[in-house]
Amino acid sequence: MELLVHGVGGTTPEKMLDDPRTVRITGDDTAAVFRRADHLEDAPAGPGQGSGKEPVQEAYVWCNLTSGDGSRALWLLLLPFMVVNLAHWMRPAAPGRRRTVRLYGLLVRLTALTLTVLLVAAVCEVALDLVAWQCAGVAACARRHSWLGFLAPAASGDGWWSPPGRRLALAASVPTAVTALLWYLSHRTWSAYESHRPMAREPEPETDDSALARPGFWYGRRLVARLRAAHTAAGLLTVAAVVVAPAARFDHRSGGPAALNTLSWLLAAALLGCAAVVVGVVCSRGRSENRLDQQLDRPLVRRLPLGALGLLLLVLLYAGWSRPGWQSAGRLPGDPAFGALMLAQGLLAVVLAVVAHDLYRRHPDPRAGMRGLGGPAVALLACALGGVMSGGIAQRVADWLDGTRALLDGPPVLLTWQASVIPPLLVLLLAAAVLLALRASRLARAEADRVRQEHPGEPEDPSRTRSIARARAMATLTDRTPLVVAVLAAATLLLGAAALAGALATGQPPEGAARQTYDIVQAAAETCQALGSWLVGVGFLLFVTWGRRAYKDASARRTIGILWDVGTFWPRAAHPFAPPCYAERAVPDLTWRMETWTRHTGGRLVLSGHSQGSVLAAAAAWQLTPSVRRRVALLTYGSPLERLYGRWFPAHFGPRALGALHGDIACWRNLHRRTDPIGGPIRLPGDCGPAVDHEPLRDPLAYGRTPEHPLPAPILGHSDYQADPDFARERDRLLSRLRPDLPGQRPEPRSPE
Repeated sequence: MELLVHGVGGTTPEKMLDDPRTVRITGDDTAAVFRRADHLEDAPAGPGQGSGKEPVQEAYVWCNLTSGDGSRALWLLLLPFMVVNLAHWMRPAAPGRRRTVRLYGLLVRLTALTLTVLLVAAVCEVALDLVAWQCAGVAACARRHSWLGFLAPAASGDGWWSPPGRRLALAASVPTAVTALLWYLSHRTWSAYESHRPMAREPEPETDDSALARPGFWYGRRLVARLRAAHTAAGLLTVAAVVVAPAARFDHRSGGPAALNTLSWLLAAALLGCAAVVVGVVCSRGRSENRLDQQLDRPLVRRLPLGALGLLLLVLLYAGWSRPGWQSAGRLPGDPAFGALMLAQGLLAVVLAVVAHDLYRRHPDPRAGMRGLGGPAVALLACALGGVMSGGIAQRVADWLDGTRALLDGPPVLLTWQASVIPPLLVLLLAAAVLLALRASRLARAEADRVRQEHPGEPEDPSRTRSIARARAMATLTDRTPLVVAVLAAATLLLGAAALAGALATGQPPEGAARQTYDIVQAAAETCQALGSWLVGVGFLLFVTWGRRAYKDASARRTIGILWDVGTFWPRAAHPFAPPCYAERAVPDLTWRMETWTRHTGGRLVLSGHSQGSVLAAAAAWQLTPSVRRRVALLTYGSPLERLYGRWFPAHFGPRALGALHGDIACWRNLHRRTDPIGGPIRLPGDCGPAVDHEPLRDPLAYGRTPEHPLPAPILGHSDYQADPDFARERDRLLSRLRPDLPGQRPEPRSPE
């Protein structure tokens, strides 16, 4: 049998099997295995009956795991969570360094926790500070927004909801609802993805080759449930802290009510105690991969969020208590809170970089991206993305509430500084893009000479030569991604530190802080602040527009799904609110199908994967039992296994891991093109490299017009590998290598419809 696995973006079983009549033989509407309709009758056993016939083809279609109903548009809000979750898996290979590896995972989980707190704090800034505290407390702003009339003391005649504490208690329902929504999305996807149990098997002798071969790697049910409880509690505690702070500050004044003063200290102690429990849960051991861990820690999963919710209700009751003379003025103390979060994230990123460098220098891998510092860089970028999104939301709401910027104090100064560093960051990125474009142009000229040498005797078409050379040169830009990420991460760290120092030192936005300086500095500060605010606003509007379009339009939703195809391959080991890991459904699906088919038929199969499908195929092959693994041949094409995954995730797809996989399966062949920006060679060391990697396929198949190609052949790049004659030849060779000692077949029971 040949089991086909498609790549990013998805496709249909009819296209995969090249037949309009296909039948689903197992699976559901989310992911399923299909066959041609005529193969159900002609070849129930599957592998060609051992008589030299073409093998039966099956297609595993998994695209709906990442692009389904309209609720997938909400995943856009989870982008920073997805990025920080990637950082967990990007550590360098570290054989024998288990304690350091655990420290690395702990630091990433703590960074992920700060992102949850940052998101909820940003919603609190909008709902509690800008709306309930500032706008509702200023008569002119409340008159501009009549829906706030019942909260404004002047408009409501000091109504029941007009005291500041009650306004804050009512507004707290917004961040509480956001936290509940995150919990719901995580729980819903947890039930649909993490709860799919892989096939039980005996654990193999533990090695440091790759964790993907461990029985419990694709079963993170217990860990995600525990982290979900901790992050939900952290979000609720953040809301409680924002509500209790201004009320406690009022009660701590001299002559205040003694009972409320005492209660404020008790609530603060309870909040700190519950926060310590949350941090302890996050710091506890991450994943158990050597076995299928089916425990759930139900007392913790239930009691921790409920305890935090109960504490929040007590805080709301405390804040809503009558306090004569209490009025809202200025802004809530957001600068210290956001500053502390930003400082903590920066320190965590620096410590994470130190740990990653220590892991890398013990076992250096020259192909590893950024010399093992890819994980810390990506974690830092996740924090920066969360900060920009937080600042963008707060700035847009502030402009909507007070377009003149004269009535309200606005969001915390730090958020304005964060927006102001966006223009210089974009300038650096533009400079890097120009350098890469110049390099691609020089490489295209060199490739043009090579293209001419590859087609001697054919009439030269300069336009055709330039197109092929340009496609090859552009494909090499993928290999320069580590440089771009390094520049972006370093600039983000330096500019973020400057923004934090400027906000805390001056207490003013960049424009105000630069008033007493040189004219050129003042002009630069004014430009960066105005342009940064505009860019944040445009980005926020584009973000909302894309989300609305994705909610209504299936094609736009599929585009978002392509992003998730790459970003959500890995289990949610760091952040439970990240988009779900589709591989925790897809890998068990493939493993179950291959194990049950070989058990029923005694046959052998070719596992054929394109693009991201090749990554799923390799992960599924690792999960097979050793006896079945030796009956499987792997055919990969357009594969990012080494070019992307091997460089960015060296601990799991590095040379040692891929070499071990090659030794465990029957045979492996990999096809790639020079024009492919995603796929590339596997680059196994020693004699294994030529045995796996085919020479780069020709693209296009013909330079000029030929009898076989009377019209100009397209430049295929990453797509349509089956169109190359070498594809069929390599597939046949794999099948012939599997057939020599193929045993007689036992009929396979047809799967129920």
